[in-house]
This record gives sequence, structure tokens and C-alpha cells, in this order.
Amino acid sequence: MRNKLRIIGGEWRSRQLQFQDIPGLRPTPARVRETLFNWLQHDIYNSHCLDLYAGSGALGVEAASRGAQSVIQVENNATACRQLKENTTKLNARQIKIVNQDVFRFLAGNPKPANIVFLDPPFGQHLALQTCQWLEHKDWLSDNALIYVEVEKGLNLSELPANWQKLKQKNAGEVDYYLFTRTR
Repeated sequence: MRNKLRIIGGEWRSRQLQFQDIPGLRPTPARVRETLFNWLQHDIYNSHCLDLYAGSGALGVEAASRGAQSVIQVENNATACRQLKENTTKLNARQIKIVNQDVFRFLAGNPKPANIVFLDPPFGQHLALQTCQWLEHKDWLSDNALIYVEVEKGLNLSELPANWQKLKQKNAGEVDYYLFTRTR
């Protein structure tokens, strides 16, 4: 079964993207994406973004549509990656690079510091805190980077890196989502 999502703003506004029906794949809802990109509206243009656990690609494609200079989408599922590649080809999105790899294996590689990171790991697998720690300690973040974290409702995020400051927080149903900034 094929599912669709609509790009909210920017160059590809109103274009529809397809995503595979894969267990655990849950694209960030449109109203959450709209809130997030309202938060990022002054920071997204010319940014270098990292979209971890990319899934449907909704966050990375939305960033590219709104003027991000580069977006690296990292996704472990080969089927999801094939769909991501089809969607970027359909949009002629040359600024998006898709990496079919485990997120931790990717983060263990050579860092390319990002201005904005989208982090939406599968729920119930306890990946969010470890991924945040790796981002910080493996030098994947530029100074003053913005980090979006989307997790299951009520997840304790008290062990985030000490130099991350929470800027925004909201809830939508069973999802809590946050925007952090990295300070030095």
C-alpha cells in the first residue's frame, strides 16, 4: 500500500510525496511540520541539515523546499531509501543526499557539522538519547546548531548533552516534540 504526504511550504509547496507502508514508519504530521518550520523560518535558508531516521523524508524534503543548501537523509530501511530516492528524483532535489545506513554507523564516520538536525527515531527503541549524545560527542553539530527531537509522549530527556538548551516544546497526541539549541 502506498501512502502520500503533502509538502507544506517553499519551492515544492503542495506537491505530494509517496512513502511506503513500513511497520513503525510514521511521518511527522502536517500540523507538527508546520509548527516546526515556523520555529525554523529564520534559520532554514542556506542551512546544512541532517535528517536522521529519515523514514518518509518529510522533514528533510520540507527543509530543502524552504531553501536549505544541503540535506543528508540517513535511513536504515532499504525500501524506505528507494522511495526517498524516487521522491528526490521526482522533485529534482539535488541538494538532498540519501544514505542507506544505520544512524550510529553513519555518526561514527567523518563528521560534517550541521546547522539543523531532525531527529525522529522509531518509538519504543530507546534511540533518542543515545543519538543526541553521539551528535554532540562525535562533532556533528555546528556552534549554535538547532536540533529538533520528536519522541513518544512522556519520554524522559533529562540526559541530553549539558550544553543543549530547550527553546520550544509541544505535544500532539502521542508525540512530544522539542527544539533545542547547542551552546558552547
